[in-house]
Amino acid sequence: MTANEDQEMELEALRSIYEGDECFKEISPVSFQFRIGELEDTKAFLLDVSWPETYPETSPQITLDAFFNNRISAETKQLILSQLEEQVEANLGTAMMYTLFEWAKENQESLMENHKPVVTAVTSLSSGDTTNAASTTKKKERKEQLTKAQKRRIVSKTDNKGELPRGWNWVDVIKVGAFPHFHHKMERLL
Repeated sequence: MTANEDQEMELEALRSIYEGDECFKEISPVSFQFRIGELEDTKAFLLDVSWPETYPETSPQITLDAFFNNRISAETKQLILSQLEEQVEANLGTAMMYTLFEWAKENQESLMENHKPVVTAVTSLSSGDTTNAASTTKKKERKEQLTKAQKRRIVSKTDNKGELPRGWNWVDVIKVGAFPHFHHKMERLL
């Protein structure tokens, strides 16, 4: 069997195995992406795999360069690629994509055990903006603090179990001075 025939058979097998699987994406007949882990999982990663013309007699090209993997450190990426390369060497000459993907899924925890998410946030604050941001956070903190009088009122409203009575935080919706136009409509109705 030629390399192209092997590739065609493996491609057909991959399509039937991963049909409807959101983790597998066929980019082209010789290029694939496979997500290891759930989207929400911080330890998930995306494998980009491309077959050279002589695959499976030669190694597929595997990378972790997808944008999805930006939060993974270079050391962790290198560890994943080196361990995948060992699996490739063990399976050289055979259809190995299914074996590689399943091995990566089974070993996701060990591959990502030293993973510390890389933060790549870009902020463009000038020194003046920094002080403004700091002052607004201070203002917010002050709003959240209660005065001694407010604390006393809250404590005095509690019952013998330390619970607040039903409706203690309800707002009076109708106040005569608060909605003068509403008050006039009410007078007309009465």
